[in-house]
Amino acid sequence: MAGRYYDEWQVGDTVAHDLTRTVTETDNLLISTLTHNPQPMHLDGEVAKASEFGQILVNSCFTFSLTVGVSVADTTMGVLVANLGFDEVKFPKPVFIGDTLRFESEAVGLRESKSRPTAGLVTWEHRAINQRGETVCTMKRTALLQRRPA
Repeated sequence: MAGRYYDEWQVGDTVAHDLTRTVTETDNLLISTLTHNPQPMHLDGEVAKASEFGQILVNSCFTFSLTVGVSVADTTMGVLVANLGFDEVKFPKPVFIGDTLRFESEAVGLRESKSRPTAGLVTWEHRAINQRGETVCTMKRTALLQRRPA
């Protein structure tokens, strides 16, 4: 089990996740087609070249999902009861094919569960940062985690 129990988190704990990822054209194509998103800025190189960005923009659903997915091993793996919600999802900079992203998670809130004495709620701010040091995605995720067994 790689995640941490509720009792093992403190506000301010920050994890720099070891896994990094270079975004490929296939990643972007798959997420766009799997989600039936026909946005030409994600799929049509000629349309994208004529835009202010001059190239294809990676679908933000991919960036969001990758940011969450990479965080799982260090946060909730093996201790999750349920994800409760995502808030304040932001994409301050675009992601392009070929960008390499790194990820970090900071515990920003803890709360005892009112209905489950064996669990507690942790809220993290997850961040994705590209190879230029630009933050490309931020979000808050709240999850119900198991407490350490007695």
